[in-house]
Amino acid sequence: MSDWQKIKLEDVCSKVTDGTHDSPITMNSGDYPLIKGKDISGGYINFENCDFISKADHLDVISRSKPEYGDILFSNIGSVSDCAYINTHREFSIKNVALFKPDKDIVDSKFLFYIVNSDQFKGEILNKISGSAQPFASLSLLRNHKIKLPKLQTQKKISKILSIYDNLIANNLDRIKLLEISAKLTYEEWFLRFRIDDIKLDIDPDTALPKGWEWKLLKDFGEVVTGKTPSTNNKSYYGGNIPFIKTPSMHGSPYTLEVEDYLTYLGANTQRNKFLTKNSLMVSCIGTAGVYSLVARECQTNQQINSIKFYKNYYIFYIYCFAGYLKDVLDSIGSNGATMTNVNKGKFEKIKVAMPSVHLLERFHKTYSLNFESILNLMKINQLLNEVKEILIPRLMTGIIDIDKVDI
Repeated sequence: MSDWQKIKLEDVCSKVTDGTHDSPITMNSGDYPLIKGKDISGGYINFENCDFISKADHLDVISRSKPEYGDILFSNIGSVSDCAYINTHREFSIKNVALFKPDKDIVDSKFLFYIVNSDQFKGEILNKISGSAQPFASLSLLRNHKIKLPKLQTQKKISKILSIYDNLIANNLDRIKLLEISAKLTYEEWFLRFRIDDIKLDIDPDTALPKGWEWKLLKDFGEVVTGKTPSTNNKSYYGGNIPFIKTPSMHGSPYTLEVEDYLTYLGANTQRNKFLTKNSLMVSCIGTAGVYSLVARECQTNQQINSIKFYKNYYIFYIYCFAGYLKDVLDSIGSNGATMTNVNKGKFEKIKVAMPSVHLLERFHKTYSLNFESILNLMKINQLLNEVKEILIPRLMTGIIDIDKVDI
């Protein structure tokens, strides 16, 4: 590493800035996403559950900081250290997020992302702001933070190696999205437009549903379980192998695989009735309501999440698709004039759902259960690819692997 030089972040970037300091009016949909810290993780931007702002507000924000392809986002307030590489030409605005614009004559943009996304970089930043009540990494701190850079040719070789894994992961994410979209499109055609095999079903005027269908409640499809947090004062309850799921881990994933906290069997067994089985559906009901995900393996959740342990397998993916339309419903029944949505178990259980014929539900399940099995397998493959990449990164970044001897 003799040719690696320490250099300030601001000296390898044409700009180190941040997003809006204002609070523009947000909407649930629109043309201009407003990306916050909660919308970036694992190197990617999640546009699925983000807020949107008007064109006027968007133009005002990007006059200060316009995110562009090849830039890097870094959450610098609240949940400090989440970051993402911008690999889209889609226009969006940012809030509570720092923006690094790499100077491509000095640094390879993807290489800089790997540095910023490394445990070393994140740890150094977090150590500098430790003790703060509200974690905040100022632009001055970020601009003056020093990183180690090799010559540009070496940077590009390291980026090329790591990009192999990123491309495999991205391809799998695309396949996951297509498999999920396929199920959701059929759900819309069959269960919202009431068209089966291009035939429009006859509607009962009394129920506004196809003849033979009826209205049921969510609790009719499965046991509803509200999560709970075991005492955090007892350290023996944490650090085991049982995933303890919170809303941030559910964002943008059909299944939740990676979580921040794990329970021991001792901790989980203090609330045995809170266990969830594979393919239960989790829905956030407090705060950021409407985030939903399927259970990948036995787990528990915190109290902000209501979950459904289904009575019949053929309910699973039907209700999963239905959950995509729950956000507005939850915000409506959980507002009570308060600023934060809060939907308790009783209200959640009583949400009305159309119950089609068993034959149709079984057909939908048989058609798309393989899709979701493939989704889960692809997510597990991505998890392994990420683990291998995380092992490689420090070895490449510290010179343990002599990149000049690697033929790529």
